[in-house]
Amino acid sequence: MESWHGRIDDEADPETFRWHQIVRPMERHATPGIALLGFASDEGVRRNNGRTGAAQGPSALRLALANLPVTHSRPLYDAGDIACTDGDLESAQQRYADRLTELLSDGHFPVGMGGGHEIAFASYLGLANNRDAGRIAIVNLDAHFDLRDSPIATSGTPFRQAIQHADKHGIALDYFCLGVSSASNTRRLFHTARETDTRFLMDEEMTLANSCAQVERLLQWLQPADSIYLTICLDVLPHAAAPGVSAPNARGITQEVLEPLIAATLSTGRVKVCDIAELCPPLDRDNITARVAARLIHGLAQ
Repeated sequence: MESWHGRIDDEADPETFRWHQIVRPMERHATPGIALLGFASDEGVRRNNGRTGAAQGPSALRLALANLPVTHSRPLYDAGDIACTDGDLESAQQRYADRLTELLSDGHFPVGMGGGHEIAFASYLGLANNRDAGRIAIVNLDAHFDLRDSPIATSGTPFRQAIQHADKHGIALDYFCLGVSSASNTRRLFHTARETDTRFLMDEEMTLANSCAQVERLLQWLQPADSIYLTICLDVLPHAAAPGVSAPNARGITQEVLEPLIAATLSTGRVKVCDIAELCPPLDRDNITARVAARLIHGLAQ
């Protein structure tokens, strides 16, 4: 729990508490609450020829979260990290999935902290392995489809892997990608998106002026879902707001547009799993990206 330290305004008044004052190590069968689970990996980014460093993301996120005010009522737990230190990404993804399934079975709300976006296939597996998942919807806020066809898992393959896994195991799955950049996806990826019935919104469509319409569209798409997995790739944000990512975004969508979409997804009451991906501390000027990611997690915890 070394990362959990910060300002103390009052040691006795809960109205002044910050996250570092209430977070506790996760224990099996603890009272259901919010469970922070790190995925310390950038092996998928390395395999995808991206800029590495995201394995340090979970630690940087804890530091950024520690001093935030407590505004939620549920218990808060740190479930530790699943690390990929030997290049065996597939085993690390399976270990993360198993841990996440365990947290779900104990009634917790898991919040994943990446790490590269290879966390996404692990999060999907953890939810799909839960016997009560039913029809799953993935909401990916991302500049990239991450639908690449590759003989090995990378940070660019997780949603194709999820679709293939769902097809093989008879799982009903819908995939929605919001914030797609035409400058960041090849024609083949757009073909794959259409072949897999992926529904998506382009970044130029996602402006403050039509934010309400996009929220309504997303809520319509989510109506059939029994369980929702919400994943936020930080490169969906403009470079100025998220410089500390493997692939900085020349345009992106602003937080004013992003946060209502997140709030609307949470308002369904069916979000079972969520995560934040692609925080790369060595590239993060003045911890800007970590602070933005912490704000997003603070909102997820409400």
